[in-house]
Amino acid sequence: MWRRVTLLCLACLLAFPLLTGCAQDEATELTDAQIENIVRRSYQYVALYNVINKAALDPANPMGTGGFNRLQANTALQDHTLKMIARPNNDTLYITCMLDLRKDPVILDIPTFDSKYVSLMAVAYDHYVNVPLATRLGDFRKPEKVLFYTTRTEGYDGEPVEGIDRTFEMSGDFVIAVFRVMPHSNEPERFARIVDQIDSVTLLTLSGYRGSEAKPIDDAEFPAFGETDADIFGDNLLEVMQFVFNHMTFDPNDEIDQGVLAAYKPLGVEPGKAYDASAAARIDDEAFRRVAQEVQARSLTLLTDPTMMTELGPRILRAKGDTDLEALVTVSVIGPIGLPLEEATYPNVATADGAPMNAMHDYVIRMTRDELPPAMAFWSLTLYDMQNGFFIPNDRKKYSVGENAGMVLGKDGGIEIYVAAEKPEGVPEENWLPVVRKDENMDIIMRIYNPDIEKLKTWSAPTAEKL
Repeated sequence: MWRRVTLLCLACLLAFPLLTGCAQDEATELTDAQIENIVRRSYQYVALYNVINKAALDPANPMGTGGFNRLQANTALQDHTLKMIARPNNDTLYITCMLDLRKDPVILDIPTFDSKYVSLMAVAYDHYVNVPLATRLGDFRKPEKVLFYTTRTEGYDGEPVEGIDRTFEMSGDFVIAVFRVMPHSNEPERFARIVDQIDSVTLLTLSGYRGSEAKPIDDAEFPAFGETDADIFGDNLLEVMQFVFNHMTFDPNDEIDQGVLAAYKPLGVEPGKAYDASAAARIDDEAFRRVAQEVQARSLTLLTDPTMMTELGPRILRAKGDTDLEALVTVSVIGPIGLPLEEATYPNVATADGAPMNAMHDYVIRMTRDELPPAMAFWSLTLYDMQNGFFIPNDRKKYSVGENAGMVLGKDGGIEIYVAAEKPEGVPEENWLPVVRKDENMDIIMRIYNPDIEKLKTWSAPTAEKL
């Protein structure tokens, strides 16, 4: 089947370079396979455009910063009102820092943290994950100032700055940098110290650090973000991708980078161009929305395939050059901006019978002491609705089991965790994840922080048994 894409008439551009409304009487055609190629090569950018711009610009986002070059620190575990990102965690506290690196480098002034797990992750629109600091690497034992910039940052070429401990070059101008801090919520005095430390993180531009006023950044004209990723594919894909292209660094030797540029060039979307709706390519929006939804559905089915998820695990949430397109697409659908394997791993808890977990049934997840996750920091297990990847609302605001959200080990050191509409008799409150009885598919993600990589090779994730 062929889809028609109308392009701006080249002859009009050559004859009337100052006009923007000439007839669009030349066309190119896209097959379904070509549309799918564009969707797959775009998904990492679309997903992160939504995440980053919602975090900075969505007033309804409880974790939002209200703009770029600002930060927002949360000092309570998240609940079901969090809709910024699919499959968020409920076991660490976040500090969300939104960086606009176009006019000025941005500096994070970071204190010592009294926690056994802290990491700082930084991601641009391309969804390649960088972890500049982590307790695993011996960081956060002393205060540090870290400066972020790109090759496009005005007035800065990467030179040393007095008083700055580290500099970090990003691939994109708009960045989300996220601290994850284990709060030790079961130790009240330590928890209070950690909250004070979280509140002491500050963000400032290099101009501000040198005593000058911060350069204005209110000139950016952002295309609309979507309620879902499919909304961007169906509403304003070319406008979003043109904006993304203009604010990213593309490696001429990277196949994934060059693949997305090649896919969009016939549509007139190239780095350095300005988007003009009257002169832009005309694409079949509904076809792109449909294909995006199909790609999403296929990726979500992998959650019920333990073998495939085990294979994908080491390839997802990596830096550029250390991953592949399949892994980028899958993780962009399932849950963007997580941590790489060295920091955390995210095994799915499948059902024992292989069928999707559904809220019409109750389930139990059993682990003996020897079967507990090989975590050198801590682990958690979190329940989501499968379609959207959000916490399932409940009056107890209980979405996960773990050291921070609460858990009770048995006398033998093992644990039984129940996913049920009503708490089974004799089950500790901490080990019950409530559901609303309805026909809704669910999934469970386990998080293992600072996994023991050697033990992980022979460890298997538990399964959920239907009761």
